[in-house]
Amino acid sequence: MPPKRTQPPSSSSLSSGPAVLSSNSSIYQIAQHIWQQYLTTTSQRTMMLDAFMVFLLFVGAVQFLYCVLAGNYPFNAFLSGFCAAVGQFVLTASLRMQTSSDQKGGNSKPSSKGKNARFVAVGGGEEQGAVSHER
Repeated sequence: MPPKRTQPPSSSSLSSGPAVLSSNSSIYQIAQHIWQQYLTTTSQRTMMLDAFMVFLLFVGAVQFLYCVLAGNYPFNAFLSGFCAAVGQFVLTASLRMQTSSDQKGGNSKPSSKGKNARFVAVGGGEEQGAVSHER
């Protein structure tokens, strides 16, 4: 029995690599392209940090909105809660920058504290610019 012949796939279904945006792409297409690139190139650990940062933004926004709408009678309580959310966001952003896989390329500028300031002990040895897995 001869093999079945199928029609060749149309040019719209061919996958020749990443989608390329044209200069007249809509905002929706640009946002969708950025989101797809983020999902394919970002590690799960970094995505978890990003999700936690979005949660902290939400918590800070809810506290601020409550303060504006309901009043700020216990102002110290609002201030401490809002500052805690902002502080945790900043610390998480710092952790994200340190553990991001994009930073491991070695293209970062040297530290102003001297040539040995960037050495971090990893597994008993020293590697320039490396961040340990536990960190």
